[in-house]
Amino acid sequence: MKKVIIITLSIAVAAVLLRFFAYQFQGFQAAKRMKMAGAPGVTIQAIETRNVIKKFEAPGRIQSVSRIDIVARVSGYLTKSYFKEGDVVKKGQVLFEIEPQEYQLAANKAKANLDNAQAQLVFYEKQLTRAKELVKQDYIAKAKYDEVLAQRDSYKAQVSMYRSAYQDALRNLSYTKVKAPVDGQVGMIKVTVGNYVTAQSGALTTLNSVDPIYVTFPLDAKNYTELLRVDKTASVNRNVDLYFSTGSKYEFSGIQNFHDNNVDPTTGSILMRATFPNPKGLLINGNYATVYIYSKEKENVPVVPQIAVLENPQYKYVYKIDEKGLPQIQQIETFGQDGKDWVVKSGLKAGDKVVVLGIQGVIPSRPVRELTPEEIKAIDASSTNAKKKVTLKSNN
Repeated sequence: MKKVIIITLSIAVAAVLLRFFAYQFQGFQAAKRMKMAGAPGVTIQAIETRNVIKKFEAPGRIQSVSRIDIVARVSGYLTKSYFKEGDVVKKGQVLFEIEPQEYQLAANKAKANLDNAQAQLVFYEKQLTRAKELVKQDYIAKAKYDEVLAQRDSYKAQVSMYRSAYQDALRNLSYTKVKAPVDGQVGMIKVTVGNYVTAQSGALTTLNSVDPIYVTFPLDAKNYTELLRVDKTASVNRNVDLYFSTGSKYEFSGIQNFHDNNVDPTTGSILMRATFPNPKGLLINGNYATVYIYSKEKENVPVVPQIAVLENPQYKYVYKIDEKGLPQIQQIETFGQDGKDWVVKSGLKAGDKVVVLGIQGVIPSRPVRELTPEEIKAIDASSTNAKKKVTLKSNN
């Protein structure tokens, strides 16, 4: 009898416990469903790596390859100018004229002296030829022959002297035409026509070469070290792009072909220089711009979609999914862009999972719900329809 009672009680207790645990489980599942129902829908993506060319930003300054002060090389009154301020001129083009009459007369006199000496030389060359024959036949004394020889040598030396004097006179005469030494753009006229100028008068104007043109830029020493690490050498020409202050990109790329041999201790940067073609003269000496220099070699690095990255005044960050499946703030450092992705310098590695879409509703350490493919398609379709409506409305 007692045995029956014990068995009955055991069954009753087991039934009560079973019902209790079933109720608890149902409550847990219901709570979980309610919790997940309120979780924001997101898409989650694993971090991948990609072979990318690294890009480094720096402030740049445009500088002419040649900046030349145009000065007078002879003295005289400035009689003409052959250009307008700001003109683009060619090498050898006449810019100014200095009164040439004095130098033309000097050249004429030097030419006359040269012609006279050459005539005398011709005469004594003939006399020497005759004397040579006569002295052989003892018709004249050897002393007479030596006298003619000395005269010939004297006029030979005079011809050389007068030829040099004539060439010097022509040189000075040529300097009365002040010419452009290179192709370039002339600046303001500093000495006007009518003034007396000398070699000590200073610049008449300045001439800046235009095409090609230099862009110098200080690259942070850390970035320079990273550039060397990727390329494994400093002796390589790298591509450089230039952006104007308006944000527009210059149509031609440059080549970085010079770097300084020391780091500036005050700025912690190393000066580099790129050469750009400038056929349209859009790059002006002294102007500032932003440059991007690219590594020659590629490197396999993590990348993260730009839409997954948030930013505050201190740092960039993403929502990284932890081992419990919960989103956590993860600070990251980026190293430029590759298409629509940020190149990650630190903070993420291949395989890490981050929230991409639906990021606005995410709260750290709160559950998120990963959207199904059907939901993602519906969101994309809704977004496309919204864009079409906006386009139609703007057209109307």
